[in-house]
Parts: sequence; C-alpha cells; structure tokens
Amino acid sequence: MNIQSQHHTANSHFVPAQNGFFFPAEWHPHVATWLSWPHTEASWSNARQELMFPAYIEFIQAISESEHVCINAHNETVIQTAKMRLLVAGVDLSNITLLPNPTNDSWCRDHGPAFLINPISKEKIIVNWEYNAWGNKYPPYDRDQLIPVEIAHYRQLPYVNPGIVMEGGSVEFNGKGTVLTSRACLLNQNRNSHLTQAQIEHYLCEYYGVQQVLWVEEGIVGDDTDGHIDDTVRFVNEDTVVVATETNPNDENYPFLEEIHREVKDMRLINGKQLNIIELPMPDPVISEGQRLPASYANFYITNGSIIVPTFRCSKDQTAIDILESCFPTRKVVGIDATEIVWGLGTFHCLSQQEPAIEE
Repeated sequence: MNIQSQHHTANSHFVPAQNGFFFPAEWHPHVATWLSWPHTEASWSNARQELMFPAYIEFIQAISESEHVCINAHNETVIQTAKMRLLVAGVDLSNITLLPNPTNDSWCRDHGPAFLINPISKEKIIVNWEYNAWGNKYPPYDRDQLIPVEIAHYRQLPYVNPGIVMEGGSVEFNGKGTVLTSRACLLNQNRNSHLTQAQIEHYLCEYYGVQQVLWVEEGIVGDDTDGHIDDTVRFVNEDTVVVATETNPNDENYPFLEEIHREVKDMRLINGKQLNIIELPMPDPVISEGQRLPASYANFYITNGSIIVPTFRCSKDQTAIDILESCFPTRKVVGIDATEIVWGLGTFHCLSQQEPAIEE
C-alpha cells in the first residue's frame, strides 16, 4: 500500500508496525510540541486558572527556545487572548502557531495525536486512538476526541483508527522497541473492558510499532488517570529509567512506589539486558483543599534543547533537577514552579505532545 495516497482519510486496515512505522522516544528531534490552550473551568476554576497561567506561559517560552510550539485554541477569541497573554509576558511569537481547533480540556498528551515515523520511507502518520476522558470521568470530551484528525488535516498526514481507548500519558517509549505502561490504567474496566491484557499488548505492538510491552501495576495517589506511567517511570535513554521513589514509609505513595521499583528491577529489555535504574525523589505532598495532588518530578518534558521539570516549592526540587541534569548532559534542565498547574491534576508532560522530525 502506498500510504501517501491516504492523506485526509482514515484507513483502519493499515497496520503501522507492518509498514515500518514506530513511535520514537521523546528525545528524538522534534518538529514541534503540541499544546491545547486552557480556556474552560474543566481543570481549573477561573481563580485557579489565573494562578496557573504564569507557569503555563513560562512553559511555552521554554519550549519555544528550541522548537516550534503549535497550540490548539478553542476559537478566535481564545487565540487573541492567548496572543495577548504571551506578548505581555514577553514571549516571542515567531516560534508559536495558534490554531482554531476547539477543545474541551487542556491535556494534550492524552487527547492529542500520536505521531509515528518511518525512517526508511521518510513518512509520518498519526494514530487516532479513541479518547474517553480517563474512563468517562469528565464529559463532554467530544471536541478533544477530534483533535488528532484536525491536526492530521492541518499537517496533511494520513491517520489510522485502531478503535480502542489509549492515552499518551499511559505509555512510555525507549525508541528501540519497548513500551512501559501500567495495568491500573490500561486494564481498567473504564477503558477497554472487552480486551484482555494480551489483546491490548497486540494493539500496542501493531499501532505504536513496538515489540515488547513492560507492565507495572499501579500509579501514584491523587492521579485521576488511574495510574499513568509518566508520573512514575520514564526512560532517559534506551536502557535507563528514572523511577519515582518515596523514602518516607508513612507516605501513602510508599507501598506503590516500592512495588514499582521491584517490578522495574525484574524487567528485561528485548536484548535480555536489565534496565539501569536511577532513583528520582518524590516531592513533599502537595495538598489543596484536603486533596492529595499528583505531584511528581517524573512528569518532566523533553524538548530539542531542554528538560522542563515541574517543581513544587520543595527542598527536593534542586535534587530532582541535579539528577535529571546528570541524565541529560547535552540539554539544559529548566525547573518551573508547577504548584498551581498540578491543581488541575497534571503538569508539563501531561500538557504536551511532541511531533517527531523525520531525520534525513
């Protein structure tokens, strides 16, 4: 099949893995980062949204220093408001594109497109997974569900519809055939209750272009996604992971993260190699209105030139930054206060989705 003929059309019979496509690691060069501009009270009340915008704009500024930023904006009014906020903050708009793509919410990692590349044919496609707002927790999500196709049209890229629910924050890739995920999320009855673990693994391999699925059991307390992997275990190179670690045995995250550490220690890559494990501390608990929020340094985002790390006004912030600097010696590590952003139950990785470049 000549995939170039599939522009603007969905082809459910096309299997990416069988045609040389795969989802690259996040450190692979990017064409752009995709975001969805906050505009409703879906994640932050009006008062909270005003408090989170300075950090959100600082995040955009940090990304734009080394790559283009494409932002889904709900309508023309939101576009103009966003431009004004960015200009007032001194952000150079030359590396930013605002697009009139209506959204329900702001978590582009989960409702945004999954971009796959074929390094041999130099082609790119989008996988248009189903999206149900983390198990139908936050309806409506009809506009969010359309975002991958809107972006496929904008980029003039073909897309495929696997027909099952999948979220970008639930999967973590090393770019060499391995994906990490959690049972608490992917096997949850509120996603794909008709599928077994083996069937879900088949979808992951066929539509992400991986050969191996490695599972942890749980996520962290306060995570309304039912345990996304991007709060607990992240690849920093093809055979090394940082694992969120809690040292206080009285903390409610302690048993979950201890179990994850044991699970990761037992994992083996396709070549039989054990993963190198680097412990990344958890911040002190972030609590708002009596609710434990899912604050984690593991929710960092990798850009072409930097690692953007959420910080939480905590004594461990600098320790986390130092550890990630040692993991990414060729990139600048930027800490941005995410204390107000995490009130929406996610931070920088949750907000963003990378579009990989096709290297010549």
